[in-house]
Amino acid sequence: MTQSAVLDSADSKTTVARLDQVSFSYDGGETWALDHLSMEVHAGEHLCILGANGSGKSTLGSILSGATAPDHGQVELMGRAVCSDTQDQGRQIDAEAYRQARRSIGMVFQNPEDQIVTTVVQDDAAFGPENLGLPRQKMLSCVPAALEQVDLQTRMNDDPTRMSGGQQQRLALAGSLAMNPGMMVLDEPGAMLDVAGRQDIQSILCRLTAQGTAVVHITHLLEQARQADRVLVLDHGRIVASGRPDQILTRQDLPALVGEPDQNSLTQSRASDTGAKTAVDDHAIPMVKFSDVSYSFPDAGSKALSQVNLELAGGQTLAIIGRNGSGKSTLARLICALADPDSGSIQVAGLPLAGPGRPKAKHLRRQNLKLLRQRVGYVMQYPEHQLFADTVSQDIAYGPHNLGYGPEQVQQRVDDAMKLLGIGDLADRSPFDLSGGQRRLVAIAGVVACSPQLLVLDEVTASLDPQACARIMALLRVLHQRGVTIVMSTHADREALDLADQTLLLEHGETLAYGPTAEAVERYHQLLATDAAEKEAAGKETSGRKADRTQADQKPLSLLARLDPRAKLVTFLLAMFTAFAISTPAQLVLALVVTVGLFAAARAPLHSIMKSVKGFLALMLLLALFNLLVTQTGRRLAAWGPFVLTTGGIWVAVLYACRFMLIIFLGALLVETTTPTQMTDACESLLSPLSRLGIHTNEIALVLSLALRFIPTLGREVQAIVEAQAARGGSIESGSLSQRLHAAIAITVPVFAGALRHADNLSRALDARCYEGSRQERTHYRLLRLGRMDILFIALMALYLLALLLHPLF
Repeated sequence: MTQSAVLDSADSKTTVARLDQVSFSYDGGETWALDHLSMEVHAGEHLCILGANGSGKSTLGSILSGATAPDHGQVELMGRAVCSDTQDQGRQIDAEAYRQARRSIGMVFQNPEDQIVTTVVQDDAAFGPENLGLPRQKMLSCVPAALEQVDLQTRMNDDPTRMSGGQQQRLALAGSLAMNPGMMVLDEPGAMLDVAGRQDIQSILCRLTAQGTAVVHITHLLEQARQADRVLVLDHGRIVASGRPDQILTRQDLPALVGEPDQNSLTQSRASDTGAKTAVDDHAIPMVKFSDVSYSFPDAGSKALSQVNLELAGGQTLAIIGRNGSGKSTLARLICALADPDSGSIQVAGLPLAGPGRPKAKHLRRQNLKLLRQRVGYVMQYPEHQLFADTVSQDIAYGPHNLGYGPEQVQQRVDDAMKLLGIGDLADRSPFDLSGGQRRLVAIAGVVACSPQLLVLDEVTASLDPQACARIMALLRVLHQRGVTIVMSTHADREALDLADQTLLLEHGETLAYGPTAEAVERYHQLLATDAAEKEAAGKETSGRKADRTQADQKPLSLLARLDPRAKLVTFLLAMFTAFAISTPAQLVLALVVTVGLFAAARAPLHSIMKSVKGFLALMLLLALFNLLVTQTGRRLAAWGPFVLTTGGIWVAVLYACRFMLIIFLGALLVETTTPTQMTDACESLLSPLSRLGIHTNEIALVLSLALRFIPTLGREVQAIVEAQAARGGSIESGSLSQRLHAAIAITVPVFAGALRHADNLSRALDARCYEGSRQERTHYRLLRLGRMDILFIALMALYLLALLLHPLF
């Protein structure tokens, strides 16, 4: 087909998005992320947008999805003029038109973590259809179908916050697919996915375009762009090329498509002073050695790593490959002593981190950690977790400053690292105002400035354009020549083949291959081919047999988890309040028996609940000790100065401790057996009578749900910042008590900034999933119905509460 025929075909299709002279600035017009850009998107078209990091791709995606309005220009989405800019009337934004357009547009963000709004996979996929008001019977079919398209049908009841980044990306895509949009906008959907995952994404996009859905695919992966109908290339907010993939991707005059790092800047950089050969003197000592190392996440049903053995000599490069969830990131964290294994021994940079050789004394372990931070650098999978300073230069300077260098040396290292990575123009910008790819370059620069002996990199080239990837690869070659030991996890075969001396292939946490890179990569391809054949065979099964298999794979819910959340919420809260009425041994025994029974009905993992409430338990013990020493009723048993131990003091201490223990454990059990979505629905139902008074009960319920959903996220944010600071020599884990307290206080600002960032991303996610608060009629994927078991549970709990309250009267 000729180019004119293709253009005629495109023109004959309905235009679902049109931008005319659109401009957008993040800094009030000093610079322009988009600069007088004009384009169209047609129904059924697969449009791929390419460009260097910071070229404006994500901004364009945000405008096309209806999440952002431009500063200038006209925008039409789904046949509606949502934004206009004329000389007569000025800039006008039609909020209602935007609202209607977004109902037909799906958006998948670059980072899926903040796009997930619940803690159950199927509930999250159903959130968008609920906001669209789809009938429940339709949701019962479209939600499982969307999850099946992304291969998550066997994980419908899992917690997405505990999934890998690639699995979260699949769920974010399923959430948009379930809304059956007329246009899909995807921002780097394959950045964190393995090869098989990327192929699945491409297959899904092909099916969507065949159904008439327009697909706008923002990516750095040229192999994905080859399958598009049309390609746009952005540079500094302008379209510099547009056409068929075979016309655009072969051009050598577009820097965004060709990796041409300046080798002279790498080899002749003044970083020769900071990048001197840093390998350990004795190469007979392994730089990294794992012996039968196993690791499990809390409450996980299987091991993240199982009996892993490896030995890496100083100056060598190890590539870690494997599918999403295979344990690559976990292995990297163990190398950097950011987690402790369940079993086995670990030695890194000559320091014993786990096993028989690990020091027993705390001060010796802290000394080991301090030495380790001086020798090992770590670049995390998500760069935004690793950046915490006000400016790029300050963030890069954090590590060298902690290593004790003077101001001039610190500045020298900062300048050299920025020059190596080609980010000198970003020195005074906030790391949080940068694109995802730019943040990754800053994170790498912050580690390189420390001149580590061992460099650990987790998916270092994800989300980077070809030029940035080539620059990183050239940098790693230079570091390798200087004797730096490198451990890199990657989904790119070419990176492993070009750089690695040996390669470790992981599958479900187990070593599938370890040795020469070519052999490990070949074994990986065999694994992917076998998996693809199994999927093809599975695709021939009848839908009924698939449903049976899916149900069989689901972990059965406990008796307590199956109860109506309203029954649990009301009875548990009453039980927690009436705990204060306990005053006799008989009441206490009754309450303890009932609590034990509830735990048995919930099949709750006691060790994980104990871990989650250990802070409260410590406070409870202090309260009990206080009552033990200050209460002087009853028979006197002993005395220590002003403190007297009496039988009354012992009883009061036991009583108060048990009261608070009951309250704490009942609250923990309620949270353990009730998802945030169920809590939201229960609160909305119970508070619904207040809606007659004009109170927006559904919004109150959603805020509660999101708070429960994001408390763990903020906890991980704190942990990530602590780990990022520790990995660059911060004193929060290895310094003196005063230094650790000072470091702990220092994280409050980046944590607060992270919370604001999460809140902003969350608001975008709610818009993308068409949540409109009280102005919409939402349907519910899960219906609340009081069954026989619920009524029986309420009756039994009512009998317990009556027995507890009426006992003192008899």
